Amino acid sequence: MSRWLVIGLVLLAAGAAVLRLPQLGRRPMHTDESVHTLKFRDLLQDGQYRYDPDEFHGPSLYYFTLPVIRLLAGKDFAQSTESQYRLVPLAFGVGLILLLALVTDGLGRKAILFSGFLTAISPAMVFYSRYFIHELILVFFTFLFLASLWRYSHSRNIGWSLLAGIGLGMMHATKETWVMVAAAAGGAWILNELWAVWKEGKTWQMPAGLNWRHGLAGLLVAIAVAIVLFTSFFTHADGPLDSIRTYGPWFRRAEGQTTHVHPWHYYFGLLAWFHRPKGPVFSEALILVCAVAGVFGTVFRPHPQLERARFGRFLVFSTVLLALIYALIPYKTPWCLLGFYHGIILLAGVGLAFLWDWARNGRAKAVFLVLFTLGSLHLLGQAYLAAYRYEADPKNPYVYAHTMSHIKRLVETVEKAAQVHPQKNGMLIKVMVPGSDYWPLPWYLRKLTHVEWWPGLPQDWEAPVIISSPKMDDVLDPKVHGLYVPAGLYPHRPRPPTFLQLYVKLDLWAEYLKAFPPQRDEDEESSQ
Repeated sequence: MSRWLVIGLVLLAAGAAVLRLPQLGRRPMHTDESVHTLKFRDLLQDGQYRYDPDEFHGPSLYYFTLPVIRLLAGKDFAQSTESQYRLVPLAFGVGLILLLALVTDGLGRKAILFSGFLTAISPAMVFYSRYFIHELILVFFTFLFLASLWRYSHSRNIGWSLLAGIGLGMMHATKETWVMVAAAAGGAWILNELWAVWKEGKTWQMPAGLNWRHGLAGLLVAIAVAIVLFTSFFTHADGPLDSIRTYGPWFRRAEGQTTHVHPWHYYFGLLAWFHRPKGPVFSEALILVCAVAGVFGTVFRPHPQLERARFGRFLVFSTVLLALIYALIPYKTPWCLLGFYHGIILLAGVGLAFLWDWARNGRAKAVFLVLFTLGSLHLLGQAYLAAYRYEADPKNPYVYAHTMSHIKRLVETVEKAAQVHPQKNGMLIKVMVPGSDYWPLPWYLRKLTHVEWWPGLPQDWEAPVIISSPKMDDVLDPKVHGLYVPAGLYPHRPRPPTFLQLYVKLDLWAEYLKAFPPQRDEDEESSQ
């Protein structure tokens, strides 16, 4: 591998990190992010983790997060921050660029650099690299698994087989959808072999020189990795069995027994063209168009080196199959598109390399550079908008059922009320929201030690501070009238519109106003 290629990938990874790192805590926590932090709390404080086959996905996210939080916040969960948690997916998102070095001879140097550049600036990749969920860890280990198999196919070195086993085991330990990735990869291998028989006259046979002991060793490593993590390092014997039981509830969700049902073209609409009133147009069409060119250049104008052509075809087949699987499953959330979108980005890199080579004269190459520069600036601008301006706004295609920024003002008011209460952070707070639709409040109220969570009105309903839903108005308003101050109605989520309302006892509110008198409006001050 060329030293300059390595330097190029390192620089692209550094640039990707620079684009992703600023203001990691700016976006309010999504419900899923906050759920994961609370799940992680038991591991941080008590050293305990139990895989839940009904919810939350696999253990890898929590175990990768543990050293980060221990280093930055110790064992004090209350002192941990959004930014610290989001460093974990960010590292894996940037790491995808460095992994490209493993498939240089499969895609070509120009394609590798183009793919790394597009990975660095893709709005979807940037946005979800700043999101404390499992998806980018799954994409990273999927690529590690496939790239290691590619390296093994050339060297027959058992080390690559073992590394592929680590990748496969980590896929299993990350998210249940790994089975769809494995199915797409297996189907792509079969299609690739059939294509070789049809187009190249190859005789159908198992790969020559395949060492079954190496394959078995890699499989055993994969099983061992999964067992270690699902048993929580041999402290929870049911974990591996639960990792199989989980497919009951997850398949029911996949069949559409959930609120997250969308049409087959949902993901492609997010990527190709997304626009809501008063918002910018989001489109990663440059990547999609270049990926089509990559498919053409791979399948219909294959590389003269046979092995490279076969790797390119495998990439085409696996990406198309995985995209079809995700399209056909009714259950859809936007971050799931990363699984097949990474393959599309790699194919776009191949397409750009193909177009560069196809532009034979200087004028054609100049046109290519101008168009590529303009398209890249457009992607970079969208990445900035998605991460830093519309980070919690439904005008952003990758924002989904997201918490609105007003929740931070609600929590700030509650924390200030606690400062003037005799019990400080031990002040009693009662949260009354039907359906437990109060997330991510458990994360935001983590510094307050006496919070009760109720799905309705408890018999003993009084507390210095009450947070409720407007759905509780009929039963709660008559009780709090004259005893509490309605201290604010805060938008919670935009779609469907939900709100949280804050009630503070009269005497506590009086102390609050003494300590934190309202600031006069600037216009009022300037007129005096």
